Amino acid sequence: MQIFQEPIEYQDPLLCVKIWKLVNEGLEYPIEWIWHYHKEVEFLTVEQGILDVHTPGKVYRLKAGDSCVIGSSQLHFGRKIGTERLVYMVLHIDLHAYFNPAIQMYYRQFTEIDQPLDRLNYIMDENADAKREIAGILGEMHDEMQDKRSGFEIATSMLVIKLLLTLFRNDDRRTLNQEGSMDIPLLKEVISYINSHIGEKIELKQVCKLANMSYSYFSKYFKKMMGISFTDYVNRRKIQKAERLLLTQNMKVTEIAEAVGIENMAHFYELFKRYTGCKPKEYTAKLRPDPYIPLVKAQE
Repeated sequence: MQIFQEPIEYQDPLLCVKIWKLVNEGLEYPIEWIWHYHKEVEFLTVEQGILDVHTPGKVYRLKAGDSCVIGSSQLHFGRKIGTERLVYMVLHIDLHAYFNPAIQMYYRQFTEIDQPLDRLNYIMDENADAKREIAGILGEMHDEMQDKRSGFEIATSMLVIKLLLTLFRNDDRRTLNQEGSMDIPLLKEVISYINSHIGEKIELKQVCKLANMSYSYFSKYFKKMMGISFTDYVNRRKIQKAERLLLTQNMKVTEIAEAVGIENMAHFYELFKRYTGCKPKEYTAKLRPDPYIPLVKAQE
């Protein structure tokens, strides 16, 4: 069995999204299929024809109006059924990019710490209204990313959040684990503290005092609630701010590292490469037409 990791090239690196429409006029695909995977979550919706989406444990038969979701790094392949013209949309998205502080408490539910997202496909099978709404969201997102009208980034971001909300509110089986929801106020307070001190060296012991927990208990609590360690979360937030400064301010890399509270430049470069996949100058070259002119004024 052939297996390969499919590289996904985003249409906009900041949105971490790729969505496109495929049309197949021909016969059924050949007998041999290629299993593949990618770190991005995949949503599919069929406009015309029949598409079988295979995973190791299940086959989803999608007809016109049907949709399904494939979780991050889940093996899968698609197969056209019959000779009818097949038209369908495929969305690849890195959901990690969409969890800002306001919705960070839902990070665990959608990043497959507890359950693979394809467990939510029952929603599209059983709930006609939700299925229609999800197909509509993907259609709107496709149009926004193709037309790129003024503000398409805002529209696309809103549609991603709407997609997550639709799944969350229609999850009647509570597949999206809400364990620990009573601790959300405390979690908000911790996240607020991190965000307000992101330009400083944030010590775990300080946050433990804020949460009134021991060092070891808080470390386990944070990892359980967020799906990532405290240190990883803080570093992600620091690099996200560094990205924003690179795009909006005429600052040296050393100044940016200082502004996000990372004194060791080797450590800053290592973290930036880990979370963005490239070096700061490469990042700037990709996203700013003129590296000496800020695109917009930064907002803290």
